Amino acid sequence: MTRNSFTVLDFVNDKLVFIDQTKLPLVEEYIETDSYERIADAIEKLEIRGAPAIGVAAAYALALSIKKVKTSQQEEFEKAYQRLASTRPTAVNLFWALNEIKGSFQELNQQENSYNVLVKRAKEIHQHDIEMCERIGLNGLKIFKKRCNVLTHCNAGKLATSGEGTALNVIKKGFENNFVKHVYADETRPLLQGSRLTAFELDKEGIPFSIITDSTAAFLMQQGKIDLVVVGADRIARNGDTANKVGTYNLAVACSFHKIPFYIAAPVTTVDKHCNDGSEILIEERNKKELTHFGDKQITNEDYPVYSPAFDVTPASLITGIITDKEIFCYPYHF
Repeated sequence: MTRNSFTVLDFVNDKLVFIDQTKLPLVEEYIETDSYERIADAIEKLEIRGAPAIGVAAAYALALSIKKVKTSQQEEFEKAYQRLASTRPTAVNLFWALNEIKGSFQELNQQENSYNVLVKRAKEIHQHDIEMCERIGLNGLKIFKKRCNVLTHCNAGKLATSGEGTALNVIKKGFENNFVKHVYADETRPLLQGSRLTAFELDKEGIPFSIITDSTAAFLMQQGKIDLVVVGADRIARNGDTANKVGTYNLAVACSFHKIPFYIAAPVTTVDKHCNDGSEILIEERNKKELTHFGDKQITNEDYPVYSPAFDVTPASLITGIITDKEIFCYPYHF
């Protein structure tokens, strides 16, 4: 295996194989299953995470829901659809992928093997994501005007997709073309996707980086040590308002004050054409134990009230550009 060789999602022998991201970077453990319920559970527990990766995993899961069902496929399919749709309400890629599989299911004729047809469509969605990631990375090269120190938040790399990533792939391509000097990775409280997952990927790629607390970012900007910020997205409204991991809005505000370019990188499938603006984006709230506990260790009184949104919404006016697989869109946004 090469230094950066690891698999995020794969479909082998009629089973979904995925790396358990909750155990990274200390343990690289793979899970394989043909149970849609197990995949739904993995999405909820963040064993599988990142909007594009969630979509691909859900597509395979929905196809697998009828693998062993010979009669009443419609009933089992609808049950699986509803279960998977309930896992992560903010990530639009989830619903896009589920509806693609649903469309294929509804178009089936009696002569077709329904399971094979749905798996074929899931594999097409998988390949489409790989190709979109590559185009996002290449399009993202246009944002670099010099060698840069780049800051990113959460994880928008290979672990968040089934390709090479969105925002982190822009950084990877920039590094390969001598545009990126150093990467600052927000630890991303409370589940530390930056210090665990982004750091894991940057280390695998041999890209110089430093992990920082989320609250250090503005101080680095004040010191002139950040040239640009690029992050991913879980849902983008028609006007460009963007939902991403909580803490993203803080960065956009700090970038605006310090006159630092702030970019979003995401496939066009992350744009929700039915959502007019950020006020219509449903924000997922996480279990309070993610704040009252650190792993299995209790760190504060578990009876204390907790507010723990998984995402926040950055207004379109604070976003310098949205890097997609089609092009880089600039404000005012028209998708």
